[in-house]
Amino acid sequence: MSVSVNEALEIIINEKYKTNFEIIPIENATSRISAQKIYATSSLPKFNNSAMDGYAILFEDKDKELEVTNKIFAGDNNLDILEPQTTIKVMTGARVPKNCEAVVAQEDCKIYGNKIKIDYDVKKMQHIRFVGEDIQKGEQLVDIGDEINFSKITLLSSQGVSHIKVYKKPKIVVFASGEELRLHYQDIKEYQIYNSNTPTFISRAQELGCDVSFIGQANDSVESIVEHIKNSLDADLIITSGGVSVGEADFTRESFEKVGLKTLFDGIIVKPGKPTIFGKIKDTFILNLPGNPLASAMVFELVGKILIQKLIGSKNYYHNYISTKLANNLLNKKGRLTLVPGFFDGEKFKPSDKKSPGMVSILSECNSFIVLNEDISKLEESAKVKIIPINWKFFCNEKKDYITYE
Repeated sequence: MSVSVNEALEIIINEKYKTNFEIIPIENATSRISAQKIYATSSLPKFNNSAMDGYAILFEDKDKELEVTNKIFAGDNNLDILEPQTTIKVMTGARVPKNCEAVVAQEDCKIYGNKIKIDYDVKKMQHIRFVGEDIQKGEQLVDIGDEINFSKITLLSSQGVSHIKVYKKPKIVVFASGEELRLHYQDIKEYQIYNSNTPTFISRAQELGCDVSFIGQANDSVESIVEHIKNSLDADLIITSGGVSVGEADFTRESFEKVGLKTLFDGIIVKPGKPTIFGKIKDTFILNLPGNPLASAMVFELVGKILIQKLIGSKNYYHNYISTKLANNLLNKKGRLTLVPGFFDGEKFKPSDKKSPGMVSILSECNSFIVLNEDISKLEESAKVKIIPINWKFFCNEKKDYITYE
């Protein structure tokens, strides 16, 4: 029985997934998902320190000539106290005297031997970085399910954290079926076509943080496909495409059922991509996507990506979007939820001119897609739309003014 897109996503999200962990150096944790909560063990700054090279003063002395009595460098364990009408030179990051009430930049002072005169309107407590103003001791820095990136690594290293517990990368197995298709490294006849789906799933799952294995191409027989399935049941997820229609040579569905597939949904009410099956055999999940290249890739972006977010242990597994406007009019055959790929240039979304589910070139020119409700037959230029990203390094091939002005 086919389900709606929302029903399919809820089924995927509500399943229980096995997530194991490992401990790795923080430098190797980029794009991994944290399996632990981490709290600050010390405040940052740990002590009041100078925000620049300058002079520590008592505020009441700001208009007086001051004697320089010492110099403190960053890293010095100096506990000097300021006396009236004196100053201590402090370098950026250096601990300021306990009773310091302002730091004056050295360029704002006139220097006479070992004395200075401030030539500047001083504000109380200026240029002092205070204990805990950046991070408070006990503050949570990382949560379970957070993705680790360079900025999280900055936080962890600032606390002396060298290793972190992360979820292991899920194991994905991909195999091809359908003898009418040839793998891209095989010889091909005039009447044959290359299998582009399998390399697509392998590379996309790797991009999304999975360990992926390819175990070859099954023959068009139940026995061969069953053998490939049994060989893959140590994986967290098996991805295949095609072979689930009512065609005479479509053996995939029968083969999975023979091995004990528990079907969680059979078909999604969406175009392109209706013939999509999601299920499980014991602890291994099965995602069988449509045979048409665009349809399989689009459905993978819609539901497969959410499935992988769950498998990697992320706490973020709902589609987010950016609101923008259409670059041109868009016609649509209503009646079913429709996925429309296109290109978002930072200002408007331009739908792809090509739409056939059997095409392979479309997504190479697209960076996002929109999902049209089943009752939409036309959207006018500049209509508001919600785009879902596909490839998201947000650059473009022309220079733009990215500065915000009043």
